[in-house]
Amino acid sequence: MAVGEVFRSSEGGPASQQDMRRQNLAVVLGTVAGQSPLSRADVAGLTGLTRAAVSSLVDELIGRGALTEAETAPSGRVGRPGRALSVNDRGPAGLGLEVGVTHLGACVVDLRGEPRVWRRVERTNAGRPAGRVLAEVAALGAEAEAEAAGLGLRVEGRVLAVPGVVPNAGQGLIEHAPNLGWHAVRPADHWPEPDTVPVPENEANLGALAEYWQAEHGAETFVHVSAEAGIGAAMVVDGQLFRGARGFAGELGHIPIHPDGEPCPCGSRGCLEQYAGEAAVLREAGLAGSGDPVALLAERAGAGDRATLRALERAGRALGFALASAVNLIDPDGLVLGGAYAELADWLLPAVRAELAARVTVRPWPPEALRPSALGRRGALLGAALLTARQIIGDPTRLPLA
Repeated sequence: MAVGEVFRSSEGGPASQQDMRRQNLAVVLGTVAGQSPLSRADVAGLTGLTRAAVSSLVDELIGRGALTEAETAPSGRVGRPGRALSVNDRGPAGLGLEVGVTHLGACVVDLRGEPRVWRRVERTNAGRPAGRVLAEVAALGAEAEAEAAGLGLRVEGRVLAVPGVVPNAGQGLIEHAPNLGWHAVRPADHWPEPDTVPVPENEANLGALAEYWQAEHGAETFVHVSAEAGIGAAMVVDGQLFRGARGFAGELGHIPIHPDGEPCPCGSRGCLEQYAGEAAVLREAGLAGSGDPVALLAERAGAGDRATLRALERAGRALGFALASAVNLIDPDGLVLGGAYAELADWLLPAVRAELAARVTVRPWPPEALRPSALGRRGALLGAALLTARQIIGDPTRLPLA
């Protein structure tokens, strides 16, 4: 919201004073988070709020543990030393958890978005009982939270990244995670501590949000596509995650690119996953899937193995075919290859770009608009942790007053 715009309450009418203060707290915290360290006068100048208003808001944010204020080094000028505001690196934090097909993860970030605790363990989760897997990731999260507490961080929210469909409306339900073998799983039914149950969210959505918050590309509308055992995609439109009417948007892996092609476990045929998914690439390259398959593919491709190079080129063509449809449909500013695709981008990009050039003909499409993510396979877990931090910045009244 631009400074001076009338903030509206959730009912659509003029905002109350409480609503306005909440919004102004968010403006101040967001400004400091984006450009700290700043003085109170700096914040007033950047936000257009009066110095008196900024002073009151800053005091409350300090009281809620979101900001700290310290004396700056002497400047050599006459007068009192300046005081600098910064986001508190000992205080509120977000905990991200991840259940992957071959791993579990936990991450804690502070309000600056900095990862302070990072844990990942290799674990084969496909086909295992959901209750057992969730108990293990809960234990990993508890260890990460205890380590964060030792750093002075207080976890204020928990989000679980999963490779599956998560409906809208905060139902706490994982509708379907085919590569795990899960259907209609509620983490709350299996979590050992009722007070620490995380909110589940699709891993591709979280990877896209992490890309939007952490990357410096500046795109407001883009498609983020990532791969592990399956292929997931997410769309950020005008800076907002597009989830669809019921939260099922982004199933790029099940777009049919060959209508009469290979059968897919989803029940259809010729889905993208059967040509550009991890298992398909390994199969085409004649490689077994033991160990870290992404590292194995990168190693073999880097060594010039012809079968691996052919498999990655085939995957790139299939991926480019599907992404061209996405470009023609939603007209994004850019496309981002995340997850495993980011680590294989050197060999995928030429074929993907060639397909885009051939099939995106109704608008200019510069090759540089397709790029790999710098976050790689870290994106989903980082996004899970960042979601809480960003929600706090958007509404600092979530934090208790000291």
